[in-house]
Amino acid sequence: MAKLYSPCYLIIFFTISHLVMSFIGKLHLKPYDVFSQLDIATRLISSADSAATVATSTDFGKLVQETPAAVLYPSSTDDIVKLVHFSNNGISVPFGIAARGHGHSVRGQAMAPNGVVVVMNSLKNSNNMIGIRVSWDPILGFGYADVGGEQLWVDVLHATLEHGLAPVSWTDYLYLSVGGTLSNAGISGQTFRYGPQISNVLEMDVITGKGEFVTCSEHTNSELFFAVLGGLGQFGIITRARIVLEKAPTRVKWIRVLYADFSKFTSDQEQLISIDGMDYVEGSLTMNQSPPNNWRSSFFSHSNQSKILSLISKYGIIYCLEMVKYYDDQSASTVDEELHKMMKGLNFLSGHIFKKDATFVDFLNRVKKGELKLQSKGLWDVPHPWLNLFVPKSSIMDFNAGVFVDIILKQNKTTGSILVYPTTRIKWDDRMSVVIPEEETFYCVGLLHSCGFNDWESLDGQNEEILNYCEKKGLKIKQYLPHYRTKEAWMNHFGKKWEVFQQRKSQFDPKMILSPGQKIFN
Repeated sequence: MAKLYSPCYLIIFFTISHLVMSFIGKLHLKPYDVFSQLDIATRLISSADSAATVATSTDFGKLVQETPAAVLYPSSTDDIVKLVHFSNNGISVPFGIAARGHGHSVRGQAMAPNGVVVVMNSLKNSNNMIGIRVSWDPILGFGYADVGGEQLWVDVLHATLEHGLAPVSWTDYLYLSVGGTLSNAGISGQTFRYGPQISNVLEMDVITGKGEFVTCSEHTNSELFFAVLGGLGQFGIITRARIVLEKAPTRVKWIRVLYADFSKFTSDQEQLISIDGMDYVEGSLTMNQSPPNNWRSSFFSHSNQSKILSLISKYGIIYCLEMVKYYDDQSASTVDEELHKMMKGLNFLSGHIFKKDATFVDFLNRVKKGELKLQSKGLWDVPHPWLNLFVPKSSIMDFNAGVFVDIILKQNKTTGSILVYPTTRIKWDDRMSVVIPEEETFYCVGLLHSCGFNDWESLDGQNEEILNYCEKKGLKIKQYLPHYRTKEAWMNHFGKKWEVFQQRKSQFDPKMILSPGQKIFN
């Protein structure tokens, strides 16, 4: 249990810390003078125009550019401990440190302006790396994998499948680092059933902002454990996570159905997540500027695409419900009957049901094909002004009318996928740092824009219009992968969790060293 601090102490602490961080913001590190004191200096690259600093000064979003003073390529977790400890204890003015996984942030969250970026995947080259170690606990009756925070989920998938096991909660895109998704939540169409990825972690090794290496779990150092999960990198750098595994299926039945009526679309999604049996449920919007096949998956045949485009011409927006049922050799003979029972009573457009049978791996790794296609056309490394939201169930109809119809459809700007699918609070532990709506059921909405380098500001302006609409209508949304410009906005985001969030920061990172790119405290 964390030590509780009085409000007076917290005010003094954060006032002093703010002054220190303001000073840091104006301080320009002289890398050779500062880092030469460290025995890891040979693994620090501090040339301002080096390939390392250029690469880590931007991210997948291509919206923010912040140049670090240096980049660390650690050969072990000890290198990271030494770096953080030095910033916290070995220098008069601490410098910011950000852990960078696969660089898939969109608004500079993993950057360290005038600080040090730690390239986590460098740990893969270490002889002492944790890697991916799969175990089975006969007492508990399930398996788990000890995974380095630098590892990508796609590699976790392949390593665990060698043992006939797999994690149960995923993201749509697998080329993300374990430490990165656990610092946010890790969500996809499985979340309603298994919870987010942060709800499927048994134990972690974490380097705190004090430079302390700590093993934590629900029962050991639990305050740090829950702080780090969904903590936006503010309390520690994850170097190992123990992930829950279950017996892996081998194939999936993959079905999409279409709707012209948003009410029927959401009602059927809520019905599917309320019954036992479906393994994955997601929804998406299709319109002229967001076609049936996109980078997330090429599901529809050419003839089916033509059929869907005619529906779009008629209705403006078509809503697509996507569902998946896992199976293996033992359940192959009954899976179709089970699906038929679960889909009974769904109110999709007659005749607009589309089916695929795919391997478990091909389904989970479906986005990779879209990525490779876009890369071949030079359309992957472009700006991505994304907006991800959690919308309470009671507000989703207003959100559709005010955002999907009155803003996105009318303005006709969107180029990218638009996701909307429900989940429930039941698998989210409120002790974790992540913030979700207070209603039992809420929707995950992803506006996954991509555009040219001269167009992103227009789309970002649309994002601001959407947020302003939600505030004006009192929809009580919460941002996922949040981005705010003021302390007041961050306080509003965390709501009743803000005081605990501050207490945890003062306990685990009192000099505000970690993840400065989030711009929460600095």
